[in-house]
Amino acid sequence: MTTCANHLSASPKARSPEGGGWRLVPVAPAFAFFCACVSVQTLAQEPETSLDDIEITQSATCFGFTDIEQPRALEICDALALEQNVRARELGEAWIRAEPDSPAAQFAFAEVLYAAEGNLARALFHLKRAESLTGYDNIVDAVESGNIQWHYLTLSQLSNVHQLMGDQRLALEYLDRINAVYGQDIESFRGWPLLKLKRYDAARASAMAVLDNSENERERARAWNTLCAVELASLAPVDSMAVCNRAISEDENLAGQSVAGDTVYLTNASEVALSLLRMDAAEAYLDRATARLNPNSVANPWIYKLYLTMSQGRFNEARAALERMIVWREAQKPIVGVMNRAEHHMVGAAFMLLAGYAEDAQALAATALNQPDRNGSFSADDFQKNAMAALIHAVASRMQYQIALEQSAGVGWLAGIGARIEAAGLLLAAWRSERYAASLFTRRDILLGRLRPYAPLDVHIPEWIEPHLVGMIGAGVVEGALDDALAAGAFGLNAGYYHAWLAEAAAVAGDRAEVIARGAPALDELPPEETLLRARVQARMGQAHWALDEFGESLGHFEAAFRADPGISRRLGIALPVSLRVSGGGLSRELADILRASPRFREHENGFPLEAGDDGAICLRARSGASLSCYNAPSENASDASRAFHSRAFGPGIEISMAQRSILRGSSAILANSARRLENRPNLLD
Repeated sequence: MTTCANHLSASPKARSPEGGGWRLVPVAPAFAFFCACVSVQTLAQEPETSLDDIEITQSATCFGFTDIEQPRALEICDALALEQNVRARELGEAWIRAEPDSPAAQFAFAEVLYAAEGNLARALFHLKRAESLTGYDNIVDAVESGNIQWHYLTLSQLSNVHQLMGDQRLALEYLDRINAVYGQDIESFRGWPLLKLKRYDAARASAMAVLDNSENERERARAWNTLCAVELASLAPVDSMAVCNRAISEDENLAGQSVAGDTVYLTNASEVALSLLRMDAAEAYLDRATARLNPNSVANPWIYKLYLTMSQGRFNEARAALERMIVWREAQKPIVGVMNRAEHHMVGAAFMLLAGYAEDAQALAATALNQPDRNGSFSADDFQKNAMAALIHAVASRMQYQIALEQSAGVGWLAGIGARIEAAGLLLAAWRSERYAASLFTRRDILLGRLRPYAPLDVHIPEWIEPHLVGMIGAGVVEGALDDALAAGAFGLNAGYYHAWLAEAAAVAGDRAEVIARGAPALDELPPEETLLRARVQARMGQAHWALDEFGESLGHFEAAFRADPGISRRLGIALPVSLRVSGGGLSRELADILRASPRFREHENGFPLEAGDDGAICLRARSGASLSCYNAPSENASDASRAFHSRAFGPGIEISMAQRSILRGSSAILANSARRLENRPNLLD
C-alpha cells in the first residue's frame, strides 16, 4: 500500500485591502499539491523517517494523492478538474448524506466549498468535522486507520483556511501539528503567519533557518520574500534593494518554469519600486503583469495600474484600466475572488470619487466595510481595510452632499425642502463615517503607516485621498505623528510629502500663512507624477492666498488645480471666486441666479469670468480668457443647464455605464451568464 503526503499550497507574500499590500507568493498552482508516494509499511516500521527525505514524484492526482481509490472522491476530483462546479457540489452533498462520519467525505465536500465556491466559513466547518473524525497523534496511528491521506490533507487545509481567514495563530498551530505527527519540515511556511502577526524578528529567524538548511528553490523563494517583507516593515525606506531583488528574481525564475506563471511576484516588485518612489519602474512591472490573464492569481495588476494612472491624472488610461480590471476580476476563480474582493471595491470607490459618481463610491466603500475579509494572503490586515473603507465612505458622503447642494441651487425653499432633508442625511452619514475612521486611524501604528508614502506593507490609500484624515482626526494629532514619522525616516526619499501633509494641517487649522509656507516646498519637491496630490496642495494655496487678498496668486493656483483635477473643489468643498457676466434676457439672468446659489462659486469682481448666455450656455474662463469649462448645449430650462454644467465642469469627463457600475458593485452574475451564452467567451465577464 502506498500513500502521498502533500506540501501546503499556501505560501508567504508581502503587502494589500485591498487596495493594496504585498501579496503572498504562490508556490504551486492554486489548490494543487506536490506529493510524495511512499510505502506506508515502511513509514510504520520506521517512524523516524521524514517525509521531506522522500523523493517527490508527480503523476495524476486526486486531492494531491496518486492512490486515492474511493469512487466518490475520484468523481469529485474529475468534476473539479473540469470546472463542473455544480456537479462537484451535488456529488459532495450526496457523499455527506450517505456517509456523514467519513473523514474523506467531509474533506472532499470542504474542498468543493473552498475551491469551487470560495466559501471558507462552510469549508472550515467540514474540515473541523473531518478533524474530529481523525485526530491521530502519530504517523503509525494514521497509517493503521486507513485515513492517513485525509488526516494529512485536513491538517494542511485547516492551516491554509485559518491563514486566509486571518487567524494566523491557528495557522501556525496546524503547521506545528503536521510537523509533530508526520515529521515534515514546515519552517518555510511559518514566515508569512509570523509577518501577519507582526512578529518580525521571529519571521526573520524563520527565513534565515530556511536559507541555511534548505536547497528547495520554492522554499528559498518564500524565505527571501519573507526577508524582503521584514525589511519593508520599517517606516524608513529600505537602504538596499538587495534582499527584495533576490526575492523578485527567485519568484521570477520559478514563474518562468511554470506554464501558467503568476502575477504576484511582479505586483510585489511594483510595490517595492513604488515605495522607493520609482514610479516608472513600478509601472513597468505592472505592464508585464497585465500581459496575461491569470484567473488563479490573487494579484490583479490592473488594480494597481488603476491607482497609478489615477494619481497621475491620466484619466483616459485610468478608464481603460478600470475596464481591464473588471475583465480580470470576473475571470477569477471563486476562491481568488473572495480573497481580493475588498481591493476591487476600494479601488472602484476611489475611481468613482474621481469620476464624480459619489453615490457609487459610497456603495462600494460600504460593501468593503461590511463584508467579511479573507485577506490572509495580503500583508495588510482587516483593521487597515476598514479604516480605508470608512475614510472613502466619509469623503464620498460629503461629495454627494456637495452635489445635492449644486442640484438644488436656485430652487425655492418649499420646492427644495426634500433635497435639503436628503442633504442633511448625507452630512450625518459623513459624520458617522468620519468618527469611525478617526477611531481606527488614531491607533498609532496605523496612522504612522499612512504617513509614509506608499507604505508597502499597508493597505493602499491614494496619496490624494489620505490628507482627508487631517479634518477627521485633528491637525494637532497629525502634526505630532508627522514629527515621529519624520524622525523615523518615513520621508527620507522625498520631503515634499511631509510638507503636503503640513499644508493640509495648516488649512484645517485656518493658518493661511503656514499653508503657503508649507505648500511652496511641497510643490517644489513632490514628484511630478503626483498630479492629484499636487492639485490638492494648489487648491489649498489658492484658498489661503484669496483669504489674504492676494487675488492673482490665488487664481493661478486655483486654475492649475482645476485643470489637473476638476473634481478637487467638490471633494474639498471649495467655492471658486467668479465674476458673473450675463448676456441676454430672462433665461441668462435666471441662470446667473442659480449659479450664484451654487456651492461651487462665490461672486467677486476679481474672480474667474463666468458667463451665462440666453441660450442656456455657461462658460467658466481663466483670467487670460481661455476656456476652463464650457457647456453649450441649447436649453430652455435654467436648472437643467446648471446641473449639466456642474456635472461636466467638476469631473474629468469619464463616463461609466450603468452596467459597469453594477458589476463593480457586485451585480454581475446575470450579466456574466448572458454574455457567456451570447458570445461564448468564458473568461470575459464571469
